[in-house]
Order: sequence, then structure tokens, then C-alpha cells
Amino acid sequence: MAGRLDEALGFYENALRLRAQRQQVLASNIANADTPHFKARDFDFAQAMQAAMGASSPASPELARTHAGHLAAEPAALSAIELKPRQSQQNSFDGNTVEMDRERSAFTENALRYEAGATLVQSKIKGILSVIQG
Repeated sequence: MAGRLDEALGFYENALRLRAQRQQVLASNIANADTPHFKARDFDFAQAMQAAMGASSPASPELARTHAGHLAAEPAALSAIELKPRQSQQNSFDGNTVEMDRERSAFTENALRYEAGATLVQSKIKGILSVIQG
């Protein structure tokens, strides 16, 4: 049963984890808007999602947990996201490449997509529960 739940919700789990990680990266960019020589960073969500789905396929190796207290590891694709510097469209005197309008827009869009994904997961779970309960 757990395998089927993983199949049904695995895509959404990966998407929500990546959205949360991207939200942290965008928040870091916003927090460093006044830091001299800070380079705004981001990652390609579609590429990271493809890597995450490839890593979570049944053919990928599982890490062995030798003790019940050990935590399950994240797939390698989720923990090793390649952050790339974002190209600035406006030059700044201090070398900072954070553009607040662009960062706020990306932050808001990512937050809305996260909420949409969470809503989809919630509806999927309600559907599964209705099937189980008959």
C-alpha cells in the first residue's frame, strides 16, 4: 500500500520540496539586497524536478537505515541542487545583483505555486480517503 501511495504522491512531494527550497533561495536573495557584491542566485525548477523524479524512480538505490532512529535521506537530486548566479539587468555601484522587483515577483509566484501544489495534494489525499472509506 505504501508503494502505491508513493507512486500517487511522489511527484507532488518532490515538487513541494523543490518549491520550498527555491523559496529559501529567493528569501536569501531578498535578505541580501543591501549586501555589497552579493550575487543573486536561483535554480531551474523544471530541470531540478526532472532530476528529482529520475532520482526517485524505483531503479534508484535506497540508502540503508541501520537503526530505527535514523532519518530517511532525501534523494540526491533534492539535496544537490545547482544554484546559478542570476544575470542582473541593472548595474549597481556596489556589485550587488539583487533586483528587488524581480525577486519579490519570483518569491510571490513561487509561493502561489507552492500553495497550489499543497491544495492538489490535499485533494488527492481526500480522494484516496474516500476510496478507502468506500
